[in-house]
This record gives sequence, C-alpha cells and structure tokens, in this order.
Amino acid sequence: MGRHNRRHIKIRPSGRKESSKAKIPASREVTIAELPPRGPQCLENQCVGILKEGRDCGIVVPDPGYPATAYGQILIKRNQLNGAPYGMKVVCEVLNPSAKRAEYEGRIIEVLGDPGNNDVEMLSILRQFGLSNVFPAAVMDEASQLPLSPTEEQIEEALLHGRKDLRSLQTITIDGEEAKDLDDAISIQKLEKGCYKLWVHIADVSEYVTDGSALDNEARLRGTSVYLVDRVIPMLPPRLSNGLCSLNPHVPRFTLTCEMKIDPQGEIIDSEIYESIIESNARTSYNEINGILFEDKTIEDYIPLVPMFKLMLDLRNVLKDKRKKRGTIDFVFPETHVELDDDGNPVDVYPYPINTIHSVIEEFMIAANEAVAERFNQLESPFVYRIHEEPDELKIAEFMHVARLFGENRRLTGKVTPLYLSELLDDIADKEYAPALNQLLLRSMAKAVYSEKNVGHFGLASKYYCHFTSPIRRYPDLYIHRIIKSWLHQKHEKQKFANKVADIAYHSSEMERNSVEAERASVDLKCAEYMRTHVGEEFPGVVSGACPGGVFVKLENTIEGMVPFASLNEYFEFDERKLEAKGSRGTVYRIGKKVRVKVASADPLTHHIDFNFVE
Repeated sequence: MGRHNRRHIKIRPSGRKESSKAKIPASREVTIAELPPRGPQCLENQCVGILKEGRDCGIVVPDPGYPATAYGQILIKRNQLNGAPYGMKVVCEVLNPSAKRAEYEGRIIEVLGDPGNNDVEMLSILRQFGLSNVFPAAVMDEASQLPLSPTEEQIEEALLHGRKDLRSLQTITIDGEEAKDLDDAISIQKLEKGCYKLWVHIADVSEYVTDGSALDNEARLRGTSVYLVDRVIPMLPPRLSNGLCSLNPHVPRFTLTCEMKIDPQGEIIDSEIYESIIESNARTSYNEINGILFEDKTIEDYIPLVPMFKLMLDLRNVLKDKRKKRGTIDFVFPETHVELDDDGNPVDVYPYPINTIHSVIEEFMIAANEAVAERFNQLESPFVYRIHEEPDELKIAEFMHVARLFGENRRLTGKVTPLYLSELLDDIADKEYAPALNQLLLRSMAKAVYSEKNVGHFGLASKYYCHFTSPIRRYPDLYIHRIIKSWLHQKHEKQKFANKVADIAYHSSEMERNSVEAERASVDLKCAEYMRTHVGEEFPGVVSGACPGGVFVKLENTIEGMVPFASLNEYFEFDERKLEAKGSRGTVYRIGKKVRVKVASADPLTHHIDFNFVE
C-alpha cells in the first residue's frame, strides 16, 4: 500500500548551459547551523524566511504557511546577523519566544541562499520540516567500512548458519524506472490443484544496520526516506540504500523471505519466514512488463521471464478478488507527477500513470505484510503493527449526509464496515462527483499509523497488518526484521523489544506524517511555479471543495486552486454541512460540479494559486 508514495521524478534538459547558483558574497562570513534530522521536534523556536533590511537592524519575514511558527516579523540586531546578507533566505532562531507577537528578536543561524533558486527553496523545505540532507561523519564512517556486496566468505558462513540459498530460483525486481533503492524481489511457481507458491524476498538491512550502531540511531531518527519532487532524502546512506542492501540484478544479496502457499481463492494456507540469499535475474519496471503483457511489446532479455509475468498476473487477480470480497477500500487518487528541466523548473504537471503491474506488486506486498503480522500476533511477540482504526461514527454520518445530497441512498444499518464503504465507492465509480466523494470519505477516516497494539487495518479489511517490505526506506520495517531474526535465532529478547516498540511506533508515525507534509510542500511549490507561467490561461476543472473564503477547483492535471468569493459578482454563503457555496442570485457550487476557470495568480512563496470562474 505505501509502496507508491514515492515522488515520481523525471528530468528533462532545458537547454541552459549551467544551472543557477545561490549567490552569497565571498566577503561575508556566514554561520552554518548543524541541524539533526529529528523532524518537527527540532523546529522549536526556529523559522525560515527572507532577511530584509530595516533601520539599523535586519528583519526576518517568516515564510507563509511555515508549519511550526506563529511568529510575525522577527527583529535581528546587527550583532545577531552573523554575516548574513540582506535579501537571502535564512534560518532564524527566535531568542524570546514568549514575547508578544510584534516584539520577537532573533539571530541568524544559517543562510540558505537566493529566494526563488530551486536548491534554496528545496533546502528551505528541508529546514522547515527538520530534515537533513547530509549524514553525520560517524554514520558515513560506518557505511564506508561495509562491503559493496557480500563476499564469498560471508556467503559461505551465512549458509553454514542456516541461511537458505535461493540463488537458483527465478527471481526479479519490479519498480519504477528511476528507483534505486530496491527493497523487494519476487519468485513464483504454479502448484497442483490450482495453488501458487509465492516468495517475497525483502532486503535484509538488519544484517548490516545493527542495533545501537550509528547507522541504526540515524535511521531511527529519520524514520523514513523522504521523496521530494526533485530529490530523495534517504533514511540510509546511498552506499547501503542504492548499493549493498538494494536487490540489484546479477549480484548476491542477503534477504528475509516470506514464502507463501496460496490456494485458488487467494487464501494463504501455509507460510514461512526465513533468512535467505538471492540473486535477481532481472531489474524490470512496471511499464516494461505492462507493455509485454498488454501491448504486445517484446524485450529480448525478458523472453524467458514472460511465463513468470503471466503467472504473476494470474495470482494478482486472485488476491485482488479476495480482498475485494472482504471489503478492502480502494481509493483512486492520481498522484501528481511533476516533470522538471535540469534547472529544476517545472515543464509539465500531470497525473502519474498507474498500470496493472503496479497492483501486482501491491497485492504481493500486502499478502506478505499480512502473513508476517498474523504470525507474530500468534506468537504474542512485541511487534510494530500498521493499524487503521475504525472511522468516527459522527464523521461517517456527515459523509453519508453529503452522499445523499448527490442521490446516493444506500442504507446504513448498524456499524459501518469496510465492505459497506467499498460497495458504496463502487456504486459511484462512474459518476462525475466520484473523485470528490472519494476525497471526502478519506478525510472522514482515521489515518493509518504504527502501533505496538494490533487493532487491525480498517481500510484493508485486514485483521493483521504490518510494514515488512521496505526496510531500506522505513524504520518500522527494519525494526521488525530485527524482531523476526531474534525469533528465528531463538534469542529470547522479548522484554528488550517490549520496552521499545511503543516508542518506535510513535516516532515512526510522527516522522511519516512529517515526510508526507514535506513531500506535499515540494509538489505544491512546483505546481505554483508551473501555474505562474500559465496566468491568464483557461482550464477545465471540477469543484473539489469549499470553505468560508472560496471554492476549490481541481484541474485535470491534478493542480488545485481557489476561486475567492471576493472575485465573484454575487454574495456567497458557505454551507459547511452540505460542503457547497450558494450565491445570492441562486448560483450553487457543489463538489463534483464541472467548471471552467482562468488562472488569476500563482505565488510560489505561499504555494497559493487563485482562479477565476469563466462564465
């Protein structure tokens, strides 16, 4: 499920000979802050903004929408400028955070560079969300001492200690063309009586990132890799994330394997988890396999793998049908794909294309995550689960009220179930207001989080769920690998893990939320930059929401902006219960309504886009 949350990046040459650089005068001495990657908790009393010149002092104007501050302008005395030039984007520490809003004083702790420069704006987002694009020296030193690939001696020793040798098994990885951190690989066979054998091989990161090491402490602090629109901030140094741990083709890799026997109805009738070693036969992509299976394309190197591709598709259909019958809620929200030139300027924005092969991997990962979670729930072991609690009854009632306004009169008797909501979304799938109601339902539900307590996953209609399949980029996966291996080696460390799982779950949930907000900020920035080049142009769109200040419209390219009520020729009132805006002359804007808008303005600084309705 979480696999496709990576930002999809494509770089297109712009024709420029060199990219723009931040301009910091060489004559000025600038203090650079060392900011640990601790997320939102390290933002206290700090903000990012533009340093402007005042009377005998500097003034920092915080970036609008900066998530961790309610500060107004901040006075910077000359002895607190630390050599920072005026006009630059800076990081400011507030020295008197308990002062009144108009009396804040601060000091400059870092100069980021020219406002509007792509690297500077991305660095601003990192600073705003407490993220770090560099690793401490101790971490890099540990990483440098690891091999680029397991040595023959290490492999022989691992096999002697019980690691299974699966290098002769036909194995492939499937991911996006740009992905370098390949967490998972697949093997599959057809058995008698219509059953399947599925192997999900996951990078054994815990073999190299040991408990309490500098690498482990840093990964725990980061919690997750962050995929900004133009760069990746990895949880682990590239030597591991793109090299030693990544399941690259034609090289041996240590893995944890979840081997499952699946019946013709998609039920897992037997499963086993063990340490293994694999050697991937091919590094394939979603688009390549989709082209082979659905577009009659031929890739010479993949001809021996085509029967495997077809078998994977068959099992995908079986697993998807099973999940659909039990009530899995499949939201359909196209991700925003931003195409950049080599200077980081957006040249196109469109929905990221998803094909059937994406869901092949999704189904296999869900199956493995469920099998692992169920096994460790049965063992009553301390564990980190991925949970999604039941939705609040009042919020569901409000959603049903809006759905009825659109003519959806499906009755709800008793407690809401995933199956009920899944069937409702199926009923409206072809309606023009379906995307808006999908979004509204999503907002009505709890957010999935990590927890040491298993309460199931409502959205997946699953009793047991965890994140096992992405240890290169998610710390909870890495941590439960450690629990699994402790159990495999019968180390009896139950109390040790019991003391930590709650803290791991809480911090990982916080860092995940923080990373999602940072990723969204980077996309919003580029969308505003893109629309700034289209001011005055008209686009078709759909009303996606309303608030007391105006109506939100989403364009076909996924970009959303607002039509302020102040720009309209009649007085509008916002009906919060109906989520609609009603004008004094009878005009009504309700979610799902098709409209045409003109781009009025776009401000990359605030990430705000304004539209006007076209009559």
